[in-house]
Amino acid sequence: MMQDLNNNNSQKHIENFNTVFNIYTEELSHLELINLVKNGSDVEKQAGILKLETINSKEEAKLLINNLVGCDGKIREAVSFKLKSFIEENPDFFTDYDDIFLEAIIDINGNICRNVISSIVNLKTNNLFIANFCPKLIEKTKKSIEKVKTFDIQAGKYTINKEIFKLYWYLETIYEFSEFVSIQDLSSILVETKNIGEYTIREKTAKILSKINKNEELLNLQNDLRNDQNYYVRRF
Repeated sequence: MMQDLNNNNSQKHIENFNTVFNIYTEELSHLELINLVKNGSDVEKQAGILKLETINSKEEAKLLINNLVGCDGKIREAVSFKLKSFIEENPDFFTDYDDIFLEAIIDINGNICRNVISSIVNLKTNNLFIANFCPKLIEKTKKSIEKVKTFDIQAGKYTINKEIFKLYWYLETIYEFSEFVSIQDLSSILVETKNIGEYTIREKTAKILSKINKNEELLNLQNDLRNDQNYYVRRF
């Protein structure tokens, strides 16, 4: 039975490879690629997304963004990989998706988180996006902090690691958007994250502090972190 399973998997891999190869080697029009993203199998969607060279309308942007969450990981990663160039080209097509971006920046795949954050920084000039996105980012970060504060970091359980992962990427996003966050909100967050046992969270805290204009309280936080026991924290 195991042999049959291996054979089936091998056959499936061959079929998938042939599908991708055909899509990449065929001269497909933009509309044909969009139709693959809309109606294709997971493999066809992934290949179609990666072959797309442009997004020509808000409707196409919506189709793309709807494949950034809630679907196969390979499709999500393909969208995140292409997203930066598409947003750079037509930022106004992507300003209505703050909730989806907030979900995507804490994807289980760190590459997707990183790709999405580097993409949405190109929306900083859109006041409506900033007005919607940043308050929600701060709210989600504060809720995540409250959860993490109740954990014994040393226990190393999946639930703990998952929440730490979320907080890590929330803080990375705050670093990129810090100029749109009030000093009061930054202070309330960084005072808490400075004392979290997981060093990667303290590292992100120090990174944010290195960028922003600091009041006396934040200067004291920065000085404390410069004496942290972990090199990656104190290097900032």
